[in-house]
Amino acid sequence: MIGIMEHICISETKGTVKHPIDNALLIENYGIESDAHAGDWHRQVSLLDEKDIDFMRNKGLELEPGAFGENLIIKGVDLSLYGLGTKLRIGETELEITQIGKVCHTRCAVYHATGDCIMPRLGLFAKVVKGGSLSAGMEVEVISKVSRNTIQAAVLTVSDTCSSGEAVDTAGPAVAEMIETSLEARISWNGIVSDDIKELKDKLKDLLLRNYDLILTVGGTGCAERDVTPEVTKDLIEKEVPGLAEAMRAASMQITPHAMLQRGICGILRSTLIVNLPGSKKAAMENLEALLPALPHAVRLLRGNTTHKS
Repeated sequence: MIGIMEHICISETKGTVKHPIDNALLIENYGIESDAHAGDWHRQVSLLDEKDIDFMRNKGLELEPGAFGENLIIKGVDLSLYGLGTKLRIGETELEITQIGKVCHTRCAVYHATGDCIMPRLGLFAKVVKGGSLSAGMEVEVISKVSRNTIQAAVLTVSDTCSSGEAVDTAGPAVAEMIETSLEARISWNGIVSDDIKELKDKLKDLLLRNYDLILTVGGTGCAERDVTPEVTKDLIEKEVPGLAEAMRAASMQITPHAMLQRGICGILRSTLIVNLPGSKKAAMENLEALLPALPHAVRLLRGNTTHKS
């Protein structure tokens, strides 16, 4: 699909309305030169569909380009169709979509100026895969599509030994492969942290802000002193889903009595489901296999599809 980049916008300060410019330099793994949101993180460039801005204009709002804090305004490409991992080419540059929408904890200048901010609901965020020059009016091409319907998942291994390099993580990759194969999900992020409470909490908070459908933690669910994954998870979620944890333990108990020592929990924050899996490859796969039939329906419900078959 081919569209047009109608406007390029930047701001020097975060939380403020951006202003349009005719030309810009897009820097690899950084963002737009001189823009406040550029940096070494996953939300380097923000995008909005022009039709969504026009919808707000039709409400009587006088909106200039950049009013919602967007960097790039795209016309002719329906951004609502594309999920994480989708790649766009603009001129010689390439972007990869890394986040859909965002959480706003306070009302920023954008909200006060417009009376609403569509960026948290409809905005896309991207990292710069390939830099280069940008000019308003350039063609936008979707070069790699990931459907918005695809389940987006993250896998986080929690292990002191794997984090330090003393051991090789086999459970995390096995869990990722099972999710990809069984649910046709996309693993949008995977990594390892130690069993340190602060490190684990900081990483989980970061992942939760990205609005994944599913976050699977692997490890830290036992009875050892450093096993803190359930406590950290419980501190972050809004509500538990005890049936999932019960199903994991019940299935694993058919194989080993040690399963009753598995303290992992499952819960929800906003539209993301977090599942705590044990740290051994065998146990993690046994626990996850028990949940696979229920996970697609859970994702549909969390995405707002609450219609039940009669």
